[in-house]
Amino acid sequence: MSNIKVIGLGPGNPDLFLKPAIDAIKEADVVIGYKYYFQFIQCYLQEGTDCIDTGMRQEVERAKIAFEKAESGLKVAVISSGDAGIYGMASLILEMAEKRQTNIPVEVIPGISAFQAAAAKLGAPFSHDFVVLSLSDLLTPWKLIEKRMKAAAYGDFVTVLYNPKSKKRYWQIYRLQELFLEERDPSTPVAIVRQVEREDEQVTYTTLADFDPEIVDMFSIVIIGNSQSYVVNDKFITPRGYYSKYDEEGAPGPLIMQESFRTIAAQLTDLDISHEEKWVMLHCIHTTADFEMKNLLRVKNDAVQRINEYLLKGGTIITDVTMVQSGIRKKACERYGIEIKCYLHDERTMDLAKEKNITRTQAGIRLAVEEHPDALYVFGNAPTALIELTELMRKKQFQPAGIVGAPVGFVNVEESKHRLKTFKNLPYVSVEGRKGGSNLAATIVNAILSRDEAASLKPGRDV
Repeated sequence: MSNIKVIGLGPGNPDLFLKPAIDAIKEADVVIGYKYYFQFIQCYLQEGTDCIDTGMRQEVERAKIAFEKAESGLKVAVISSGDAGIYGMASLILEMAEKRQTNIPVEVIPGISAFQAAAAKLGAPFSHDFVVLSLSDLLTPWKLIEKRMKAAAYGDFVTVLYNPKSKKRYWQIYRLQELFLEERDPSTPVAIVRQVEREDEQVTYTTLADFDPEIVDMFSIVIIGNSQSYVVNDKFITPRGYYSKYDEEGAPGPLIMQESFRTIAAQLTDLDISHEEKWVMLHCIHTTADFEMKNLLRVKNDAVQRINEYLLKGGTIITDVTMVQSGIRKKACERYGIEIKCYLHDERTMDLAKEKNITRTQAGIRLAVEEHPDALYVFGNAPTALIELTELMRKKQFQPAGIVGAPVGFVNVEESKHRLKTFKNLPYVSVEGRKGGSNLAATIVNAILSRDEAASLKPGRDV
């Protein structure tokens, strides 16, 4: 019985042909397709099979020939690379069948698309929502293509580009890069797979900012990651959900925090400060919802870098109260071997406070200085504790690894913070004025611990 089978050959490697496609080729009286693809099916053609090849852009002619041959009583195979239903001949054959009002049975046989073969080479770039775009405007108006580009970029889809660039169509991919950089981080991973599953196969990794459109051609598949995608050990990975790749519990905290940071950063564009200072400021505003922090925060003497380096070597953190201690990220401290200590409830502290008639926070600082003079000292509650530390630093002539000065209140608060300015080489972060608090002090430490994320301004680890 005559029929037409529209067959997807896969990306070109006969090892990736699916069995239904092989069977259809063997059974065909006539095979019709672009002449380039006949080299891939020679081993499956039966003796006497009529092969009709046509050049590029002759899809309509192929479809007409297919129906003419089938209507004469022959079994016809129409071949496409990849999957016949993805930028292939399937839709044209089905449209023509309706137009001709024919009774010829039409069957579409799937194949492995080039983007699927490329994905397997790269790792797992499509584990979340993705779109496939063709940049060819031969059959689609450019305005519609650009509209779809913007939607893909805005929607944070992993994006696959077919027909990215030719000798006559070279500017479109530059426009796409421009649009995506308006929505995506410049460090977003990009992969180019050229001649996938063929002899000249080549894989190139880059980023959205560094991507050079000149290296792609019509034999290239370009894959742009989403905001969660990353490359590690030459594997392109897009997590299945919008959760931190470091978060074992799978909580959605990182996504919420990233969206908050984007909102805050959009209102800080007028600040001429370093990434590291901006990183701490974003954390402080995120914690307090108070944009006055942009005027109150002080980051001095390379504090973020110097304190971070100290902590990542397994340093010690001394806090004035336990609320600060409880707000510092436990996973980060476990990873780097950081010890957090608060002497407030130490029996020795209570005894010393009674003996010297001082506050418990003052007494706790005196004990801490005896045991850990080079620690990072973090204050989120007691200005008397910060004053005590600065007095001891003057008296004993020592300098800790750094100080986070964010006590809160109305008595001696501002004065305690002014004292920090007298230490010319001391790395410290402070919040001017009466504002502060345990949560804010812990937030500053957390920002310093995640310094490696400051350049991208994209929080994720340990949220």
